[in-house]
Amino acid sequence: MSREKKPRNQNLTIPNALSCMRILLVPFFAWCFLRGSLTWAAALLVLSGLTDMFDGLIARKCNQITELGKILDPFADKLTQGVVALCLAIRFPMIGPLLGLFIAKELLMLCCALVLLKKRRRPGGAKWYGKVATVMFYVSVSVIVVMDGLHLAATPQAFYTVSFVLLTLTALMMLYAAFRYSQVFFTLLHSTDEENHLDLPDEIHAKKGGPPPAA
Repeated sequence: MSREKKPRNQNLTIPNALSCMRILLVPFFAWCFLRGSLTWAAALLVLSGLTDMFDGLIARKCNQITELGKILDPFADKLTQGVVALCLAIRFPMIGPLLGLFIAKELLMLCCALVLLKKRRRPGGAKWYGKVATVMFYVSVSVIVVMDGLHLAATPQAFYTVSFVLLTLTALMMLYAAFRYSQVFFTLLHSTDEENHLDLPDEIHAKKGGPPPAA
């Protein structure tokens, strides 16, 4: 008699593993950055950015898009960006107001996601404008960290000018992304389409081949 093969959990995917890895990198980045190990901090940030780029690519190419992944990916992004912004504000108080704007925007988007989950609506997946904003954020912060760690700026004024320009461009892209995501949020919130309905416990415990047979 052949043994029945146990169904594989659909959420055990490479993209979801990369999102979890990005979450685990956050405290190591903060520890290195606040200790002054800026080269290591920049390296961890670049690694985090690479996992962010490749998880979406792998999910689409290998058909590994899951509802859990749609939650994990933006959560990892928001956690990483929030901690990085906080670390930068501690080390460079001069750019604190701009980072405060960024944190407020991220908190607003998080609240919108929680509202959708409470209303049993499917959170929208990452869009191109969100990914571009995230990549700009990683690039800008990495440049700032490397400039500070290697003393590449000729004067403090030059350092702050470059930092301000980079972060301003990033903030503008993030505000554009926030505006576009807000349109998606209100569309999903008022949608009556059954495809946008979400039963989170069932989605997280999704199994290959459909639900388990009744006893």
